[in-house]
Amino acid sequence: MSQRSSDLESAPSARPAPANAIGEERILDAAYELLLAIGMRRMTMADIARHAEVSRATLYRRWPNVQAVVAALMTREWTTALMSAFQPDAVDGRARLVEGVVEVVGKTRTHPLMRKIIELDPEFLTPYLLERRGSSTVAHLALVAEGIKAGQADGSIRAGDPDWLSRQIILVSLASAVSGPVLASHEEYPHLDEELRAMLTRYLEP
Repeated sequence: MSQRSSDLESAPSARPAPANAIGEERILDAAYELLLAIGMRRMTMADIARHAEVSRATLYRRWPNVQAVVAALMTREWTTALMSAFQPDAVDGRARLVEGVVEVVGKTRTHPLMRKIIELDPEFLTPYLLERRGSSTVAHLALVAEGIKAGQADGSIRAGDPDWLSRQIILVSLASAVSGPVLASHEEYPHLDEELRAMLTRYLEP
């Protein structure tokens, strides 16, 4: 067990604050720290409530279980990554989209939250990879589709249904983000990014 895990488990509990005094971000921050310290499998709603200094009743009013808290946490982290990646200073819509996607994939591949889940609780990701779209995937699809429309409008992206083009981009991106570490060492990640950049550029060019 890590020192951080021991500290978290042995720390004295503080008096829970009133429900209206606790923001969602504070609870998600507490869940983030716990997940990195002890993993999702060992984390309980009581742990999250204690670490966020909020009552369990308050926590359960917002989320039904640990999995739902972690899903909300992942949505927050990847929404933040999305918003920071797609910058408006690219030469055209295709470059903006490709560079944004490559940046998000790179961040996902090395994100501490993703690495910890894959290391300790990979089954948590299975439904999102094989069975249904999570909130993060829905947001990714919408943003990529909008980027495709912008590139089609300025002539830098080929014709085609933006929804279907975006689905293919997300499929390729997920594989590179989640399975990339299986095929390349950390030092080789820039090569993965370069090949993804070349693939997306050629896929989208008119």
